[in-house]
Amino acid sequence: MRTKDGEQFDVLVVGAGLSGVGAACHLQRRCPDRSYVILEASERMGGTWDLFRYPGVRSDSDMHTLGYSFKPLEDAQAIADGSSILGYITDTAEHAGVLGKVRTGHRVVSAEWSGADGRWTVDAIRADTGEVVHMRCAWLMMCTGYYRYDGGYTPEFAGAERFSGPIVHPQQWPQDLDYAGKRVVVIGSGATAVTLVPAMARSAAHVTMLQRSPSYVVSVPSRDGLAERLRRRLPAMAAYHAVRWKNVGLMTLSYQLSRRRPRLMKSLIRRGAQRQLPPGYEVDVHFKPDYDPWDQRLCIVPDGDLFSALSAGVASILTDQIETFTERGLRLRSGRELEADVVVTATGLRLLALGGVRLVLDGEPVQLPEKLAYKGMMLSGVPNFSFTVGYTNASWTLKADLTAEYVCRLLHHMDREGYTHCAPDGEHLELTREPLINLASGYVLRSMQDFPGQGPNRPWRVHQNYALDLLDFRLGRLDDGVMRFSRGVRIAITVSG
Repeated sequence: MRTKDGEQFDVLVVGAGLSGVGAACHLQRRCPDRSYVILEASERMGGTWDLFRYPGVRSDSDMHTLGYSFKPLEDAQAIADGSSILGYITDTAEHAGVLGKVRTGHRVVSAEWSGADGRWTVDAIRADTGEVVHMRCAWLMMCTGYYRYDGGYTPEFAGAERFSGPIVHPQQWPQDLDYAGKRVVVIGSGATAVTLVPAMARSAAHVTMLQRSPSYVVSVPSRDGLAERLRRRLPAMAAYHAVRWKNVGLMTLSYQLSRRRPRLMKSLIRRGAQRQLPPGYEVDVHFKPDYDPWDQRLCIVPDGDLFSALSAGVASILTDQIETFTERGLRLRSGRELEADVVVTATGLRLLALGGVRLVLDGEPVQLPEKLAYKGMMLSGVPNFSFTVGYTNASWTLKADLTAEYVCRLLHHMDREGYTHCAPDGEHLELTREPLINLASGYVLRSMQDFPGQGPNRPWRVHQNYALDLLDFRLGRLDDGVMRFSRGVRIAITVSG
């Protein structure tokens, strides 16, 4: 419905990536009477999987858990590449009838809640005209992820301006970059670096992964044998969920073992790397971090492709620090000169809370660092609002699905009881605050001061456990003594088409 204040919707979803499309599908299936729209800043949908286009880009979660709970990914790959995931998102949106609700090129810049009206007013800038459009909604769902999309993190390197070749960050990968037959240096040791090295080594003269410190690297099969057998014997959805729960169990076991028996987990990871590398390889120099597993995310390599590239001699790892760039490459702290034709700075990402959207409550700006996260999906004292942040120790989509389902439960409950507003009441709690994302990774530590915090226990604690969250989100009480429901202005909204 269009009014003088702009179009009105029951729900407005910000972001048309994996989370936003999933949220819209849940709304469509569970709340078919609700009107909604999805605003996407980019000219294309897909979010992260449209943004990242570097060689070999892929998920570090298996597709039985990265996929939506309601739609199996009909692909033999256990670890899917970026283009397959992007196609899956688009295909899901098309089949669910969600595509027509997506408005690309609409960058949301602010959202203001009016208690008197019981509505959010959302301002978005259109990429094609530059005009600011206003929309109003009863519930606002932020599905923007937490990456900053306008650029990744690159530290200042001494002498970088002297280097004669291209210096590229994976987040701004030039599609015309020619590295065939050239010497490539990839700076970094995280998930992006271990993906780039074997992918680029297929055509480069040689690829060197230059890391300041090692990461834990774990090889997993690129195809799931059990999934293939079950697909031949069971209905697609039954096979999908059986493998999904198997993989959830394995992820949970890996995480719990890492936290409770870190020495054992270190030993298992080391032996796995040692088995796939040549005899005498310096495993403890290049694959032995000084932190425990899951203090940072583990790096996943399908079929050990990084180890294969190292064993074949088409790639190598150096654990050293950069002193300065030179015209022909890099000079390291050890004194070694490393020649390069192309340098890739896989040095990390920058995070951005809620996509940089400015929140205002009745004229007062919301200070995110002062807020607590309720169930890792709502903000203390902020009504009719949710955000999606996935698990750090498992697939993002597992938590995204649960968050969308919970919002639908809240909407149904509010309808039944005649409520129009709900917000977690945590404004006056004296709780020990911790970072929302409890990882020691550089990209997290650089940004957590701008995010809301979490508390020491439920419902303010973000538990990285899908099985426990599943019970809580699907069966737990909505009126739990923390969530406050109220009655105010009720506006009937109908949208044609």
